[in-house]
Amino acid sequence: MTERTGRPGRLAALLLLLAWLPGLHAAGRTCGQSGVWVQVLGSGGPEISDRRASSSYLVWVDGHARLMLDAGGGSAYNFERSGADFSDLRALLFSHFHVDHSADLAVLLKGAFFTDRETDLPLYGPSGNGLMPDTEGFVQALFGARGGAFRYLSSYLDPERPDEFRLLPHVIDAGSRAVQAGYQGPDIRTRAVAVHHGPIPALAWRVEVAGKILVFSGDMNGDYGTLPGLAHDADLLVAHNAVPEGATGVARNLHMPPSVIGRIAARAGVRRLVLSHRMRRTLGREDETRRLIRRNGYRGPLAFADDLDCFAP
Repeated sequence: MTERTGRPGRLAALLLLLAWLPGLHAAGRTCGQSGVWVQVLGSGGPEISDRRASSSYLVWVDGHARLMLDAGGGSAYNFERSGADFSDLRALLFSHFHVDHSADLAVLLKGAFFTDRETDLPLYGPSGNGLMPDTEGFVQALFGARGGAFRYLSSYLDPERPDEFRLLPHVIDAGSRAVQAGYQGPDIRTRAVAVHHGPIPALAWRVEVAGKILVFSGDMNGDYGTLPGLAHDADLLVAHNAVPEGATGVARNLHMPPSVIGRIAARAGVRRLVLSHRMRRTLGREDETRRLIRRNGYRGPLAFADDLDCFAP
């Protein structure tokens, strides 16, 4: 009798312990009913063999999802699993428009038809070049009434349709190295700066909310040297760990290795570091990555993200 009753007790104790582990995913519920949280909707890259959704993040404030950063493949599904309400979002922020950061935008917008959202939704992202449209062009290419791939959703861009909320694109100049204002709300301030992601216009984002500073590197290789300033004194930096140390060629031109992540986090005085955009070439190398980041000056808390993980700054 004692043995049989003891096992459920030990199991309950184990489950209670696991519930308090940092970074535990929060499928089907919000990260927390109070305070600021970052939830990882997608911790992977563009691979279809890493068993992860592609890049996407939610910023929660007092139990409400207020910002969504990027919308890679699989993020719409994880948005549902997170328990977020689309009507709560104040803005969408994009680092750039590679597929693994933007593919689920159309999925989200179509799904929004079945919500009770009534307020317009601002969308901020980078300017364009010969390889990528700017943010307004990207939105028009998807939903524009004339030639958009999903033009049956063009009413979301039509100012003459007050019965539906509108998607409002805003372009941030990725050709400038200056920090620029993004979405500004009564209790949320966002700013962006251009980062080097090979030939693709790209941004890193800083979110200031409820006394916390959250920074998202997006994809970048560190060549511009703009991220340390943007991330200065950040409570939480989400940095992308897409390549290992020693990467060369195209991979290194697009992404920063662990040593660069460590130097940036140390220089910026970041209080907590989360590594995301994890790919097969970095998965399984966590110990090596951690050593290199420490060796290059960062000494604070460090975590490796998985889908639906929640992090409190």
